[in-house]
Amino acid sequence: MNIKHLLVLTGIVYCFNIFAQKNDPVLLKIDGIEIKKSEFDYIYHKNNRDTIATEQSIREYLELFINFKLKVIEAKKLGFDTTANFKQEIQNYKRQLTAPYLMDKETQEKLVKEIYERRKFRLRVSHILVKVNEDAVPSDTLKAYNKAMDIYKKAIAGESFEKLAQDYSDDENTKNKGGDIGFITALSTLYPFENVAYSLNVGEISKPVRTQHGYHIIKLTDKQPNPGDVKVAHILVLEPRDASDEEKQKIKQKIEEAYQKLLEGKEFKDVAMEYSDDKASARRGGDLPWFGTGKMVPEFENVCYNLKKGEISKPFKTAFGWHIVKKIDERPLGNFELEKNDILNKFTKDNRSQIAKKALIDKLKKEYKYSFNRKNFEILIQSIDTNIFTNKWVLPSKINGNLPLFTLADSIYTIAKFVPEILNLKFKKITNRTNEYAREYIKNYYKQWEDNKIIEFETTQLEKKYPDYANLIKEYTEGILLFDITDKMVWSKAIKDTVGLKDFYEKNKHNYMWGDRFKLAIITYENVKCKDQLIKEWNKTKDAQKIQEILNKINKKTICLTYKDIKIISKGDIPEVDELFDMNQYPSYVVKENSKTIYLVIEKIKPQPKELNEIKGIVTADYQSYLEKQWINELRKKYKVEVNEEVVKQLK
Repeated sequence: MNIKHLLVLTGIVYCFNIFAQKNDPVLLKIDGIEIKKSEFDYIYHKNNRDTIATEQSIREYLELFINFKLKVIEAKKLGFDTTANFKQEIQNYKRQLTAPYLMDKETQEKLVKEIYERRKFRLRVSHILVKVNEDAVPSDTLKAYNKAMDIYKKAIAGESFEKLAQDYSDDENTKNKGGDIGFITALSTLYPFENVAYSLNVGEISKPVRTQHGYHIIKLTDKQPNPGDVKVAHILVLEPRDASDEEKQKIKQKIEEAYQKLLEGKEFKDVAMEYSDDKASARRGGDLPWFGTGKMVPEFENVCYNLKKGEISKPFKTAFGWHIVKKIDERPLGNFELEKNDILNKFTKDNRSQIAKKALIDKLKKEYKYSFNRKNFEILIQSIDTNIFTNKWVLPSKINGNLPLFTLADSIYTIAKFVPEILNLKFKKITNRTNEYAREYIKNYYKQWEDNKIIEFETTQLEKKYPDYANLIKEYTEGILLFDITDKMVWSKAIKDTVGLKDFYEKNKHNYMWGDRFKLAIITYENVKCKDQLIKEWNKTKDAQKIQEILNKINKKTICLTYKDIKIISKGDIPEVDELFDMNQYPSYVVKENSKTIYLVIEKIKPQPKELNEIKGIVTADYQSYLEKQWINELRKKYKVEVNEEVVKQLK
């Protein structure tokens, strides 16, 4: 989060969660703009929850409130709310904020609870897939469905499900394993597939179920309590699918060599860093993120769940290559309150969130008296041909573009509004270039377009329907305006205005004074004899000009003294010297025996102003405060502020 957003969210702005009140008098006017009592009431009590309101505290806060409003009004007068960056920022915030309002709450809550209940169990499933495109024409869809039904009939008649999967399934990843997918749980597969899987008894086979991939025939082979999540580290030696026998042998030797190192007692993390081909996890000693049922390939997952905490597996193979796994930790499924936030987060990214969105759309259609004109829609659809795939299709002149497709409240959505959407479509590789397919494609696209338009319409109504939403938008809008104008008029100005900063410093440098300071010579010694000689010579002269001469004399035979530094210090910088400040004793010396250091106090420096380059940050902050006070005074002169004293007396 950048500093701008941080300031907006932590106090520069406030929340106006105020519901309309019948008796809500005008507290004040700024430049003729009315501000109600309820607005001030809320912010005052929000930011002063732990203090008792007094007349003085209320009036002090009222002044701060007026200053805030003056800055926001000035920002709007200067057009800060018309810039492209401002509009984009508000638009981005609205997109984030609207999400919870564009989903049916009741449906969402029901689906979230359903996820939790299902996650209490994990299911082992096998399937046979008959592929068909999601947007296939009805004839192709029917053909795929009939094929799936024929396979289903064979399965329930007693033919081997595993053999049928090998012979007929279009899922290349599972067909050679008899269709076995491994264990799944809620949110680990597509919702229609999950729905059917959780409706089956162990050993039962489903009728064909449609997903975006085609038709699935599902068999439930096992059902167990969910063991929760696991955390493991692994060593992976990759084996390419086209590896030769010789390469496979070398790969196996490498994983066995790594395993032998572990048996000899070498740390798992060290072996992982040396041998693993998964470089991302190898840098972390093989460490992988927490995962649950259905997140890994079945062979890998089975080993991880069957290990004990701290146990290391023998080498085993998956489609990726050879692995060795160490189980680090495990955690069971928590109660609903503990799991709810995680489920909600995953729910918004799952295709079942569209169910909650569709439920809202159905409610909105009733609320806004939605009406669909099927006759006009069919006129449009019958005009569609294969030219749409090359973006050469045009609306026939005989069709009136003003004909309505649907109405919502007072809004009319015409053919002319939908046609540009068709012309801007970008098509994937299309093999079935028939008029039938083109019309079916546009029918499906229209459903999406219509739903999106209903959601867009609802978005325009949110501020009218939901006071909380309107207040949050106002909060963020005024917060960004406040930040931007304060940055221009105060913060950045103080940093860029070097002449003004220097002038401010010169006029106020008496406020930035050093206290008493000492000038020290810092010398280290090798032994007590050298230390004593130095102190003896220093006590004779106490002359800073002769320090080097003294050192040269003592170091003549053996170098035992080192001149480290000349330093100016304040009280507290070197605790051992502090007592000399109190005694006002100088020139003098202090010995720090544990570090074999001698501090020779050369002179005392009297109080004097600090240089600007020494305290530029502090002076800049003070200059910003000065600029802000000046600015507020200018705004108070520029805009007329009228306070209703009778209403102020009602504040408490």
